Parts: sequence; structure tokens; C-alpha cells
Amino acid sequence: MAAIVTDRTILDVAESSTRAVNSALQSPDAPPTATIVEPRGAHALACGLDRDADVVIEGHVGYYCAGMNQHATVTVRGSAGVGVAENMMSGTVRVCGDASQSAGATAHGGLLVIEGNAGARCGISMKGVDIVVGGNIGHMSAFMGQAGRLVVLGDAGEALGDSLYEARIYVRGSVASLGADCVRKPMRAEHLAELRDLLSRAGFDADPAEFTRYGSARQLYHFHVDNAGAY
Repeated sequence: MAAIVTDRTILDVAESSTRAVNSALQSPDAPPTATIVEPRGAHALACGLDRDADVVIEGHVGYYCAGMNQHATVTVRGSAGVGVAENMMSGTVRVCGDASQSAGATAHGGLLVIEGNAGARCGISMKGVDIVVGGNIGHMSAFMGQAGRLVVLGDAGEALGDSLYEARIYVRGSVASLGADCVRKPMRAEHLAELRDLLSRAGFDADPAEFTRYGSARQLYHFHVDNAGAY
């Protein structure tokens, strides 16, 4: 299944299986650098990695790629299906193409970069992850986002930040509509600095001054009867 080519281990999904590839990446003697070839849209590739490793996937992947990632750097040289980097704890996941819905769902930490577009519910229930999207995002993104930052270089769909807690959202393009309790907020010096750092880490050359910040109005998660109509 595995063959050493220069300093990278090549794992061929077509010649073995997703389970065999994941087992090789999770084993005690797992290679520090690996390239997965012939993914053919396989689901749950490179999941559960919990050490410092560099994994490159050459092609498109299916559902839940790089889920529960800790410490590892996973690069998808293609597009990703539903739930890429779901529940990620740390490390970096980069999708060089587009991502389907629920990218970075419930993720607690780390950096998720999507160079193309992301579908609906990007960053749903995010809990500390940083997500940077080079294109557009779909509706209900950052729904119930609790912590972390979502950066969008393109446009955002409807109901952005619905029921948002303390996650911060930066959008350069237009926003179709804001969700319940999500409001536009001022861009102060610390936000410009924060955004500049995030864009640099993600590899995007963009002016932070072109973005608008959105956040929680804090009227829903501290219940008050006067706000009952917003539920």
C-alpha cells in the first residue's frame, strides 16, 4: 500500500482502502509526511490525526475529510464534500478548491482555509476555529457560532451569523441578509490587526480596510422578556 518516494510516503486509496490509509496515518510509526493519491471522492480521509504531520491529498474528497484534526497540516488539492475539518481541534486544513456545506462545523481550534467557495452553514456552531474563505459562502453560515473568526473574501448568503454568540465575522463582499441577533459592528484598530494576521496566515493578499465586521447583538443568549419576539 505504501511506498517511499523521496521523503514522502505515498498512500494509494485505489490500491487499498480508506480504512487502510487512515490506519497508516494514525499508527504509532506513521510517516511525518505523506501524499494520498487516487482519493476519488472517498469519505472521511485523513480523519483523527493527532500529531504533527504534513498530509497532501491529490484530488477531490468526500464527506468529513480531516475531521477531528489535531496538530497536523492537511492539504486537499481539489474540492471537499460536506463537513471538511469538522470538530477540528488544532493544526491547519487547506482546501485548494471549493467546499460543500458545514465546513469547519463545531471546530474548536486551528485554521481552515478554503481557497474557493464554501456552501451553506460554513462554520456552523464554530467553537474557536479560524476559517478563511477566498470566495463566497452560502446561507446560515456561522449559525450559533460560539467563538473563533470567520473571514470571507467574497459574498455571504442569507441569515449570516444567525443566533451568533461571540464569534467574529469579517466579510469583504456583500451580505444577502443577517440572521437573528447578528449586527454590523465597527472596525477598530485591533480588528484590522487581527484580520491582517489571519489573511497573512491563510495566504491571501487583501486589504483589511475593505472588510466589514459582524458580531452578536447579545440579545438572545442572555434571555430577557423584551427580546422574546426575536426568538
